[in-house]
Amino acid sequence: MIVRFGFVAMSMIVQNSSPSKTMTMASFNKIADRDAALRKLERIGLENLHNTLRILKHCIAHEIKVYRFSSKLVPLATHPDLTDWNPMAVLQDSFAEIGDYVNKHGMRVSFHPDHFTVLSTPRSEVLINSVRDLHHHVTMLTAMGLTATAKNNIHIGGAYGDKLSAAARFEEHFSQLDVGVKERLTLENDDKTFNALETLRVCQKTGLPMVIDIHHQWVNNEGETPWELWPDILKTWQSTLAQADALPGVPLAPKIHVSSPRSTTDIRSHADGIEIGSLLDFLRHISRDTGHLDVMIEAKNKDVALFELMKDMGQFASEGVTIRDGASIEILP
Repeated sequence: MIVRFGFVAMSMIVQNSSPSKTMTMASFNKIADRDAALRKLERIGLENLHNTLRILKHCIAHEIKVYRFSSKLVPLATHPDLTDWNPMAVLQDSFAEIGDYVNKHGMRVSFHPDHFTVLSTPRSEVLINSVRDLHHHVTMLTAMGLTATAKNNIHIGGAYGDKLSAAARFEEHFSQLDVGVKERLTLENDDKTFNALETLRVCQKTGLPMVIDIHHQWVNNEGETPWELWPDILKTWQSTLAQADALPGVPLAPKIHVSSPRSTTDIRSHADGIEIGSLLDFLRHISRDTGHLDVMIEAKNKDVALFELMKDMGQFASEGVTIRDGASIEILP
């Protein structure tokens, strides 16, 4: 099995490269000239996109082909008071430059919309805002010229006192989405509400591919091991939605998330790095039935955590782990 590793948004190595600089609505409203305030938002957006491209170049320099964009590339882009503003008129060329670089180097990129993007909500105003946010993420990926293999990963959302009803609401609201939004979505289990089994059932009903977070699964499960679920999770990656716009003969690989608990007393928070033992155990269990796998590292130390994990992987060369390049391995069952 070929395994590629990636990281989320920020680099701990590339200096002054935040792709998430922002401005609050309160600060925006303090600027008397609204047009001037909008131009400032656009300048921040241009800086975020410039830094994103810098980080992508850092990735390729280190052979990292999996990366998650910051969802805050365009500050206040979905604020209800700014619906008349079209930032893409100014930012289009920068988005296109990023997309050209991603396509040139065969990278796999994604977004993870914030926790307020909730399709299980019973509140109409929250649903409206959630759908607006999903459309915004699709707009950014489209502006980059990326196919539907570039996904937006979300959670089912809250249970609101009745988990079955909440899951049914998610399925209903999902069915009402535009095809262009649907085909960009993946669904992930969470650490408190919808566990991996429950998330898998929703994926099977909707046709959504499932991203299993093995840290979340460890702290929120029904007694199952993550590799026991893997055959059914793998099938969700064969769906029409999962493979939308994939190249013929080059299917989109399944994807997982990995992190480690910060401490024995804070098991849900993410540690700075990745504890290799449980990850390697999972990879070995699924390697016989999986050709390719992409792993998103959700550690506090971002790219540094990735580099440290690769060093740790190198210690298992005599135990079926082969280092392929700076950010990928081959692993035998």
